[in-house]
Amino acid sequence: MSIYQYKAKTLQGKEIDFSDFQNKTLLIVNTASKCGFTPQYEGLEKLYQKYKDQGLVVLAFPCNQFNNQEPGDASSIKNNCLINYGVSFPVFEKVLVNGKNAHPIFKYLKKVLPGFITNAVKWNFTKFLIDANGKPLKRFAPFTSPEKINTYLVKNNIVKES
Repeated sequence: MSIYQYKAKTLQGKEIDFSDFQNKTLLIVNTASKCGFTPQYEGLEKLYQKYKDQGLVVLAFPCNQFNNQEPGDASSIKNNCLINYGVSFPVFEKVLVNGKNAHPIFKYLKKVLPGFITNAVKWNFTKFLIDANGKPLKRFAPFTSPEKINTYLVKNNIVKES
């Protein structure tokens, strides 16, 4: 199994084949617009802008499975991301991250990067780091800030500090 076997639809309904992300470092995040961690969108955008020329791509997957914190439709999600946080990285259609109807990419990620105590995604803004060869590297907890992820990326020579 490989991350490159999966597909997902953007908020605009365009299907993206993950093989398009070969040779890119991916940070896959389940997001929500009404969560205490929602301000992380700003840090994720800064991370993306800082390292996109080095191949880092942030991929956001809105999810409403945690306390109804992403109740909106595609248009309201897009407006929130763009207007409030200036997000320019890809944002996908709302998905489930847990349960039998979870999006296949999250089923895969939870299997290859198990969580602490349980493999389930425990809350919004859980982050999964995939290296440029498609190898899942690390799972970050929701409270792990984009700034701490920046430190991890630099320390582990995934990106060069600019």
